[in-house]
Amino acid sequence: MQSGTEVIQQRSPQSHFLKWVAVASMIYLILLAVGMIGSGFKWASGGKDGAAELFAFATNPFMGLIIGALATALIQSSSTVTSVIVGLVAGGLPVETAIPMIMGANIGTTITNTLVSLAHAGKRKEFRRAFAAAVIHDFFNLMAVAIFLPLEIMFGILAKVSFYLSNLLVGGDSVSIKSLNFIKPITKPVVSVFKDLLHDLPGIGGGVALAAIGLVMIFVSITFLGKLLKTLMVGRAKELLHKAIGRGPVGSIASGTLVTIAVQSSSTTTSLIIPLAGNGLFKLKEIYPFTLGANIGTCITALLAATAVSGPAAGAALQIALVHFCYNTLSVVVIYGTPFLRQIPLKAARLFAHQASKHKWIALVYMIVVFFLLPISLIMLTK
Repeated sequence: MQSGTEVIQQRSPQSHFLKWVAVASMIYLILLAVGMIGSGFKWASGGKDGAAELFAFATNPFMGLIIGALATALIQSSSTVTSVIVGLVAGGLPVETAIPMIMGANIGTTITNTLVSLAHAGKRKEFRRAFAAAVIHDFFNLMAVAIFLPLEIMFGILAKVSFYLSNLLVGGDSVSIKSLNFIKPITKPVVSVFKDLLHDLPGIGGGVALAAIGLVMIFVSITFLGKLLKTLMVGRAKELLHKAIGRGPVGSIASGTLVTIAVQSSSTTTSLIIPLAGNGLFKLKEIYPFTLGANIGTCITALLAATAVSGPAAGAALQIALVHFCYNTLSVVVIYGTPFLRQIPLKAARLFAHQASKHKWIALVYMIVVFFLLPISLIMLTK
């Protein structure tokens, strides 16, 4: 037994190292996939003019919001959706069109928490606490959209702030991200190889195929990256979670941000706390700011994806990634920082969870209608 243990201990560091190598490989694939999506989209649409026509259906901000929410609910990964949006912006999708999609991705990602809370449905009190912890994220994100989408439509606040910040980072009039120039040499040659292989496809087939390959790659790489980081970081994330929650709102927001950056998934972060809420280890008031930190932490994926873009589109790609960060940060500052606004998601979550604990079907209908039937119906009506 002792010798076996020694062998395991000897192999363990090597296995740990190989997992980190795999993490680095998945990050590279994300960068590569974003470059392929942007190049493929640009190729298929015929440049910016073609892109404008291709996305004419999304010029309605509400349609963009619905598309972002539905796409995220279907694949349960806001990281994937926001990374794809960065790739599309790199290919010519206007930033103004992409902003509501980013907001929608925030709404769609909350379905995972609600699904996790259903595991407590057998015990009424547990389910009430778990469901409240899940839907408080929903109500906060819906409230953020209700405040910031009209402001964006009227004044373009997020577009202006993100444009200013992106200009600071790319160096004024320059459109190349100087400090991140090392990304282009390691991704462009591979993208070029795929473009050469697909060049003989008729019409826009090559561009569509390149974007499709990039889409598959980004989904696979983010999925595997999440699994790898769970095995490497979730144990530590749980320790941080236990230490930080209950030590004040600022500490909870910071810990939620750090844990999400570590595991690269806001769904994972918020799902970690649902069982703890259900078992009564933490109060809803303590969990609330932690979920807001998860919103901020998930922005790291889009910012990472933006580093894969070079050339004239680099500024726009970085801008939309910064929109995600600015939107989530300002939402926390405005809503959580204003006492009467802060109470609205809390009270709504408690009231809704109380009703759902008495009638379990409410929770199921809520998920199906809000995340799937309503968005699909609105898309059909708009068409």
